Amino acid sequence: MDAEKREGEKGCSNEISGPFQPTWESLANYEVPQWYQDAKFGIFIHWGVYSVPAFGSEWYPRNMYIKNSKEYKHHIDTYGQHTEFGYKEFIPQLTAANFDPKSWAELFHESGARYVVPVAEHHDGFAMYNTSYSEWSAPKMGPKRDVIGDLANAIREKGMVCGVSFHRAEHWWFYHGGKSFPSDVQDPMYEDFYGPAELDSKQPDEKFLEDWLSRCCELVDKYRPQVFYFDWWIEQPAFKPYLKEFAAYYYNSAAEWGQGVTLNYKLEAFPEGCAVLDMERAHLDNIRTLFWQTDTSVSRNSWGYIKGQDYKKSKDLICDLLDVVSKNGTLLLNIGPMPDGTIPQEEQDLLRQMGEWLKINGSAIYGTRPWKMYGEGPSSAGGGSDKPHAPFTSGDIRFTVGDEALFATALSWPKDGKLTIAALGSNLSVSIADVTVLGHDVKVEWKRDDSGLHVTSVPHPPIDPTEAMTCTLKIVATRHSDWT
Repeated sequence: MDAEKREGEKGCSNEISGPFQPTWESLANYEVPQWYQDAKFGIFIHWGVYSVPAFGSEWYPRNMYIKNSKEYKHHIDTYGQHTEFGYKEFIPQLTAANFDPKSWAELFHESGARYVVPVAEHHDGFAMYNTSYSEWSAPKMGPKRDVIGDLANAIREKGMVCGVSFHRAEHWWFYHGGKSFPSDVQDPMYEDFYGPAELDSKQPDEKFLEDWLSRCCELVDKYRPQVFYFDWWIEQPAFKPYLKEFAAYYYNSAAEWGQGVTLNYKLEAFPEGCAVLDMERAHLDNIRTLFWQTDTSVSRNSWGYIKGQDYKKSKDLICDLLDVVSKNGTLLLNIGPMPDGTIPQEEQDLLRQMGEWLKINGSAIYGTRPWKMYGEGPSSAGGGSDKPHAPFTSGDIRFTVGDEALFATALSWPKDGKLTIAALGSNLSVSIADVTVLGHDVKVEWKRDDSGLHVTSVPHPPIDPTEAMTCTLKIVATRHSDWT
């Protein structure tokens, strides 16, 4: 792993000096950038060759090689035997004919997102960026363009931060099923794409790990992402020294750029404080002292495009956002474009509804910090954003602090015009000067007693359901410091 052990372009070949060394002790000095803590809402994009079959999920390329899986059966019935039509045959159909980075960026801007994280390479091993380590990439096949580069430019032009998601680690074992029966996975001609196709119980070897590190550093050097997202398999023991080297390289590169960056990990791949924890389709039960992220999707059944998506409602997504932010987190919301680069209309609608809500209620989200408690009410939303739970009521409140006020958002609009917040009763040693409802100019009547703050004249919700789904109170104290 030392520089002298590497040859050519192996590993992070461009040595960059800086404040970080590849040790956990040094990496513990990492500080989460303020822009990230203020942003609160980002867009995740799963778009790749797996969008072409549009069946099952983005794991189609693995499952189509697992005998008796629904994808395996579908593949044979639809496309024929795996020796004649393998996963690689889908690549030309990833045309990107309607891919317009500027219109994508405009939509993300309309959604109210502050950062965007496209998948640079998923488990399938097809790079959506200009890599020098493989011919199996978007500039050379399929779209015939540098998707990540074009998108990064458009995102930054709209004033948003661009990151990347990199899932190369899982490629070690992704196509292993194709070795159990005749398939193109076993053809030496395609080893560069399908290999190594090992068992997931086997630790990756040095060759694979050095290549993985090289590709990580290449993404940093070519695209300067301010978010670098890893999926879960990097927590394998063999990755540990490489993770330390990459993190030091990334953080030192950012110091050279003069920009704050964040590195996302799952489970226990990094020690706490060395990077930012991400939780997939999950929430916390309470406020986390360290800043964190949850990633979820607009649909329940797939991250990539498939036919028959089970879409969530915009209210569900907004309540996810409120819950995560109240607990010191940020929400990364995924979409799945079609093979030609069209973002499905349902997904466009959901993003625009998020944006309309944020135009009114954004001061309760952007730049806020948690209060002493995340909220009150019957639902904590902990454990999983996609798990069924009882409908939120006007008694479910989420708190945030910002803009010289405490924001208390009811996760459902009070139908009777009355709203009680138990945590803000007269026994709380804070003098409240004013209470207003975001998006309304009418005077709000309120009173306090030992049982809570009682707002007795919440205005009628607007006709537009995207505005009426939640009700946010802006509560101003005599001294703002009383909230912090």
